[in-house]
Amino acid sequence: MQAKQWTVQIFISEDGDETHARAVLTTRDTATVTGRGVARKNPVDRPIPEIGDELAASRALEDLAIRLHDVASDDIVELAGPAQR
Repeated sequence: MQAKQWTVQIFISEDGDETHARAVLTTRDTATVTGRGVARKNPVDRPIPEIGDELAASRALEDLAIRLHDVASDDIVELAGPAQR
């Protein structure tokens, strides 16, 4: 079996007290799958952008995992069963 490489890129942007992240999975065999996450800074918290980045990115990766699982589930429903002869 040939080794496969899947790549996830995380894109982070800030808009006021919100940090938005987009996690994009790219494979050779499937369409691109994208997850999204948002973090909001509490107005009383100190401004530490890395925390917003980490929270938004982790939420985007979690969303990506759920979406990838949905893709796999759809494939199982469509393609599972005994091989036709």
